[in-house]
Amino acid sequence: MKTWDLLELASRNIRESRLRNALTALGIAVGVASLVSMLSLGIGLQRLASNGIQRSGLLDTLTVLPAGNIGGRGFTGTGRAPIVAPSAEPKPLDEAARLAIAKLADVREVYPNLFLPAEFRLEDGTPHRSAASAIPFSSKDSEAFSSLQGRFFSSGNAAEAMLQKNFAAELVSAGATTSAADLAKRLVGRKLGVKYAERTALAGGGYSVAFREKTVGIVGIVDREGGEGRGGGRGGFGMGVFLPLEYAEGLHVMQGSDLRDGGIGIARGPVYDSLVVRLKSPAKAASAEAAIRKMGFNTFSVVDVTSSLRQVFAVIDLFLGAFGSLALAVASIGIVNTLVMAILERRREIGIMKAIGASDTDVRMIFLAEAAVLGISGGVLGVLLGWSIGRVINFGAGVFMQRQGVPPQDFWFVPWWLVLGALAFSLVASLLSGAYPAARAARLDPVEALRYE
Repeated sequence: MKTWDLLELASRNIRESRLRNALTALGIAVGVASLVSMLSLGIGLQRLASNGIQRSGLLDTLTVLPAGNIGGRGFTGTGRAPIVAPSAEPKPLDEAARLAIAKLADVREVYPNLFLPAEFRLEDGTPHRSAASAIPFSSKDSEAFSSLQGRFFSSGNAAEAMLQKNFAAELVSAGATTSAADLAKRLVGRKLGVKYAERTALAGGGYSVAFREKTVGIVGIVDREGGEGRGGGRGGFGMGVFLPLEYAEGLHVMQGSDLRDGGIGIARGPVYDSLVVRLKSPAKAASAEAAIRKMGFNTFSVVDVTSSLRQVFAVIDLFLGAFGSLALAVASIGIVNTLVMAILERRREIGIMKAIGASDTDVRMIFLAEAAVLGISGGVLGVLLGWSIGRVINFGAGVFMQRQGVPPQDFWFVPWWLVLGALAFSLVASLLSGAYPAARAARLDPVEALRYE
């Protein structure tokens, strides 16, 4: 039988039972829509997380930590095997280590990840406890400060500060919904007092601690709730104030590492809790981490996080796809039922076809063609339905987030490969469902089929 005759005959048979076949195609459409909507949710969430990481500007950043022991085991912070044996003395993360790391070929700059707990207050205002993040002047072009109201630091050692929006609102007792632009009008140009603990090395060993107070000028408001800079760990996230790195280093603020080494590090030079390493390219992260680990230090990077995220989202997509496929499996049962009923109704037609020369293969191909038409039509309708469901939910979520004062985000994303995959999956599922009815129709005895009433 010619291909055109096969398609024409299959189309005619489908048109003769329009309602039943339409309901079967609708069932397939619902199954495909369920599959598309669930997978597009997982893809959209993964895309949202990846875009957030890329916008943070941290893909070319590593955090270097001293090798230490936690619970008797070497701790790397990245799930890797310990570098230093539990009994070995960990190398100090001091200025010598900083300079050695800076000489690596893939490294652009290295700076300490300084955490500055302090009390901040406006002129004659109430003190507010928070912490400052010391950031280098190279962070000026970071995506994290693209929404800055005001200006960036004038230099790396300027006595200036930028405030997080939420901390700025706390300083002036403003509401949480106050815009960064309004806060900048009220705060930029004013003086901010900073009271902190300064450590000083003693001639005979150890150190002394004294409370100091400095005054810095407020130059900008960062319109980000969490506070993101070029640093990692405590120094890059969750801070209320940003200070220039060189200025912050000159304050000699008490650090956690000072408490751990009993002041020995102060006498021989600064010892850091962690260092931030900026690379020449994000592609150099693996080689730079390997070189730093050979020096006896541990590393952590956003690349490690993204790898873990990909694994998590792969599992999520697997479960979402499995649940979405259940509806398509139920729809496949409808195809089997529709074609089996068609065999019972068309026994005489099948008998006549075989009596005038149609082979078993011709009969089988007719029923498989009908199943394919149902699968493709239901798949196309299902993709459109799944895409529409995603757009409606995106719209509803966007309206809700705007009312909560949060920028709307796209949680659903339907890539072209998901569309093609859904259509192919619906076609394969339909052909598999039509395999049994087609084989049953091909096995009919023409004499018994013609005798059937």
